[in-house]
Amino acid sequence: MPAHLLLTAPGLAQTLAAINQSRELLLEHSMGVLGAWALLNLLVSGYFVARTDARHEQHYLHQMNVGWNFVNAMLAVAGILRAHPNYVAGLSLADSLVGQFSTEKILLLNVGLDVTYIACGSWLRARAASARRLPQRLQGFGRSLWLQGGFLFLFDLGFYLRYHPFAAELLRLLPDVKS
Repeated sequence: MPAHLLLTAPGLAQTLAAINQSRELLLEHSMGVLGAWALLNLLVSGYFVARTDARHEQHYLHQMNVGWNFVNAMLAVAGILRAHPNYVAGLSLADSLVGQFSTEKILLLNVGLDVTYIACGSWLRARAASARRLPQRLQGFGRSLWLQGGFLFLFDLGFYLRYHPFAAELLRLLPDVKS
């Protein structure tokens, strides 16, 4: 079937709605994974931060994990509340493409930030070697940045790799443009 007829075919709306619903479900589930990670870290590190000595690296690792995952929890809740897998049927193809590529750009930016977090963790740990005051804090914070940055790198990259194929599905719905 010629592409210009595909846009008027009755199945286009259902196909577009199915793609959008799948994209939103993936977003919702991914935010659930981020929320579970945050909750796990809040519980474990929240428990240990109160039970570790501030003279040791472990205390600062858990302290940073609690702060970091409070933010992750808020982001996960906001993402879950923003996802609307049952209410995307009316999105146009143009709006779907804008949403697709906006999310992809955010994920790729996040991957870059995640690498920066890991690098900052390494810098803090290297700085601890020459720190006169509280080197254990720098070591613990650095280790937390490794852990959290590493998880977020895998999370964001994995999310992007699962999300990106929807772009091809949406682009297949575009009409052929002839010069």
